[in-house]
Amino acid sequence: MTDTTGAGGPQDHESDGPTGPVIRDKRRIDPETGQVRDVSAEQVPGGDNAFGGGVGDALPGGEQDPSGTPEATSDSPEATPDTPVDGGRSADDLHPDTVVAADRLEDLRRLQAEYVNYKRRVDRDRVRDREAGTTTVVEALLPVLDDLHMAKEHGELTEGPLLAIADKLETTLGRFGVERLGAVGETFDPAVHEALMHLPEADLPEGATETTIVQVMQPGFKVGDRVVRAARVAVADPA
Repeated sequence: MTDTTGAGGPQDHESDGPTGPVIRDKRRIDPETGQVRDVSAEQVPGGDNAFGGGVGDALPGGEQDPSGTPEATSDSPEATPDTPVDGGRSADDLHPDTVVAADRLEDLRRLQAEYVNYKRRVDRDRVRDREAGTTTVVEALLPVLDDLHMAKEHGELTEGPLLAIADKLETTLGRFGVERLGAVGETFDPAVHEALMHLPEADLPEGATETTIVQVMQPGFKVGDRVVRAARVAVADPA
C-alpha cells in the first residue's frame, strides 16, 4: 500500500528497511581487542550510500566515485579535526599496548643515540690519553736521544752493539707514533723547527728556493699532531 505525503512524495508503509541514518564503524583496529579488522569482509554491497539504487544516484551529490569511496562531508567522521589522517583514529582511541610500545621505542632510540655519542667520546679520549702517555716517555728520553744524535754526528756511532741499540730504540718509538723532526736539506717550517743560527755562506741543496736547514743541532720529536720539541737547527737563505 502506497500513500502520498504532504510534499507529494510516495511513502511505502510496507517497507521493512531502516528509515533512519545508518552508522557504520570504519575503524581498522578493533578498540576492544586491539586486532586489525578484515575490511573486505565488513564492506556492504552497494557502497556506503544510504540511498540505494537509482534513488541515491538521482539526488544531488548522490553519485558515487568510480573507486567506490564516498566523498567526505562535514558530517562524516573523517572530517573532524581530532581524528588523524593515518589509521583514522585519535591518540585517545589507541590500544594501551600500542602506546606503551611507542614509548619504549622512543626510549630505545634515545639510549642508542646516547651510546653512540659515548662511544665516540671514549674513542677520542683513548687516543688522546695514549698520545699523552707517549709524550711523557719521549720527554724523559730526550737527553738519551740527544746523546745518540751527537754520537752519530761525530762518527762515534758507526758500528757495534751500541748502534744496534740506538736503532732499536728509534724503531720502538716509531711504533708508538713518535716521529723525528729536522733533517738537513728540508725547508724551514717555524711550526716544527726552531732556528738558532743563520749561516749565509752555507751550501744549499741544488734547486732550493726557500729558507733551508743546513745543520741540525738537536732533532725534534712529535707524537701524532703534538710537537714534543721543535728541532733546533741552523738555516740559510738562497742567493
